[in-house]
Amino acid sequence: MLGPDKLLIPLTNSPKGRFMPLRQTVLTPSARFFSLHRRPGQPGAPRTKPGRGAVSALTVLLVASGMNLAGCTSGSLEDSLQPIGNAKRAAAPAKRDVPKLPPPGNGRYGDSAPVDFGKRHPDRYPVHGIDISKWQGDIDWQEVRKAGVAFAFMKATEGGDHTDERYESYWRGARAAGIAHAPYHFYYFCRPAREQAEWFIANVSRQSVHMPPVLDVEWNHASKTCKHRPDPATVRSEMKIWMDMITRHYGKRPIIYTPVDFHRENLDGYFEGYQFWLRSVAAHPQDIYPDHPWTLWQYTGTGMMPGIKGNTDINAFAGTRQQWKEWLQKYAR
Repeated sequence: MLGPDKLLIPLTNSPKGRFMPLRQTVLTPSARFFSLHRRPGQPGAPRTKPGRGAVSALTVLLVASGMNLAGCTSGSLEDSLQPIGNAKRAAAPAKRDVPKLPPPGNGRYGDSAPVDFGKRHPDRYPVHGIDISKWQGDIDWQEVRKAGVAFAFMKATEGGDHTDERYESYWRGARAAGIAHAPYHFYYFCRPAREQAEWFIANVSRQSVHMPPVLDVEWNHASKTCKHRPDPATVRSEMKIWMDMITRHYGKRPIIYTPVDFHRENLDGYFEGYQFWLRSVAAHPQDIYPDHPWTLWQYTGTGMMPGIKGNTDINAFAGTRQQWKEWLQKYAR
């Protein structure tokens, strides 16, 4: 979402203290084998000659190795994801490398400017989606769906006098393909929030708002008509006006999308209870927005998506597939 017609979105919030399902462990034959093997000196253990203990232990290890047994089994990678938002993980065994999930859909999403995220890469999260505006042009929504896309946010309005010419066809195409969808409004700092909310309401029908609508707030460095940067208190009060009006009209509290510079200057520590969609295209959100809850992570602006020509913003939901289903049941309709 760089620039007035390119979305940079944020979302958040899962309840504090909510954790991803923990690994399930079971006692396997090898574990039972070792528990039954008593060391010399234990009650009921057979007596051994000096030096035989090491040999016996070695024999046990060789037998277990030959049987190729493991001490526990683990569930899918989804069950070992990071907790949503800033929830703290319960005490766990020693850290281990986490292999990448298979890509959603038929193939890994390409990227024209790939980034190495290290261990906390986006592919650890199984639910992915896109955000788009008219610059994506014609979209083959069936191909997008086949690629595993679960949601799409699309630009609807900007300021108080601009609409995205493709919004209507985009949301109808997404709905027909079975993709959850919602509009976003690109905020303009040289117009009152009330006028912008009225403009959004006048141009965005209730039936087109499946998921909660998004307020995209960021400094628009490319704007030729608005260089004004209000103080943080004014920014927050105007945002609240817009979000309150939208909540009353659509019955859904908006999601806040923001990049890191705007967040640090205006939002950090505020709007508790709102969901955040955070932009972080070079590192995991925890590294850029420490301990800030988030629901959606925009991890690239240069993604390559089947069904769309050129670069596309791609995002990850902060939970498992089951949590995604529960989120839709709670917030979408």
